[in-house]
Amino acid sequence: MFTEHNRRPMAVAVLGLASVLALTSCSSGQQAADSGGGDVAKVDGKISLTYLQKQGDQEYFVGEAAGAKAKADELGIDLKVVNLGTDANKTISEAQSAISQKSNGLIVVVPDPAVGPQVAQIANDAEVALLTSDDQICTTGPDPSSCAADALVPRIGFSGAQMGGEVGKRAAAEFKKAGWNPAETRTISAWKQDVTVCTDRVKASKEAFAANSGAKVQNIDVPTDNSPTGAQDKIAATITANPSVKHWVVWGCNDENVQGGVTALENAGFKADDVIGVGLGAYLACKNWSSGKPSGMKAALFINGKDVGALAVQTMYDKLKNGKAFPKEAFAPTTMVDASTWKSAGVPCG
Repeated sequence: MFTEHNRRPMAVAVLGLASVLALTSCSSGQQAADSGGGDVAKVDGKISLTYLQKQGDQEYFVGEAAGAKAKADELGIDLKVVNLGTDANKTISEAQSAISQKSNGLIVVVPDPAVGPQVAQIANDAEVALLTSDDQICTTGPDPSSCAADALVPRIGFSGAQMGGEVGKRAAAEFKKAGWNPAETRTISAWKQDVTVCTDRVKASKEAFAANSGAKVQNIDVPTDNSPTGAQDKIAATITANPSVKHWVVWGCNDENVQGGVTALENAGFKADDVIGVGLGAYLACKNWSSGKPSGMKAALFINGKDVGALAVQTMYDKLKNGKAFPKEAFAPTTMVDASTWKSAGVPCG
């Protein structure tokens, strides 16, 4: 999940929008911010929302759409979900179309954060509420990682630091249980390195593993496109370049990276006992466990797209119906699962 394609520089003048972002305290202890929503009036009648999703046919985002639709039905909201695929330009045209169709609010998962300033400007000009889910966008530039805090559009999703930390802790626990020689072991961090939320997760995984493993293990960063095949190809080359390594620990931005790594190691002749993969998502990890065969995929952090979609719609409703300020960020819960617990945790495994 969370793959971004078609990255390109975009010079967009976003004038005056930063002033719309007013930070105030909220009951959760986090700061609250409005972006594209500060001048939005309450909606007295039926609320109309548009949810623009990248990769809408990917399992995580299918679940996210289902959660959003269920919450919209519960709240009496007219919701339209649009699959953007990986087309950044479609984000702009669909945002404009939603405005023309009188949507009161936009929830966006962008294929490329470079379109963020333009999407924010469209929403601001039309005085339409704007939220992102999953990935961040900035109102003043194409790169959220270099964006001022008050220029980030409010986001619903998961905490990258929390998720990565949980993955790193579980990887450390599995490493200690295996009793491997650190000198004969390498960790692989695999992710699309221009995606901010991915970098946050991987950084936290590295730190948590180092703090909890009780050993110093050399890490290898592997740039990927966040897809299983892309990760598999890149990690296969890494394995070939390190023939003396006997044991591997793999984590990454998402299940796709870890699945690609586990597959590459299996193809290279490594047995399941010599591989520790800790996924992030669980929607691919569960397929390893459903076979009943030994797997290098030892665990995965279950992130449920349904929870994010439902929370995003609820947050929009609270803003448009009750005038409640958007939180700067709101996070859905996560659960670590493995071969013995994934079914009882409710992981969907299509």
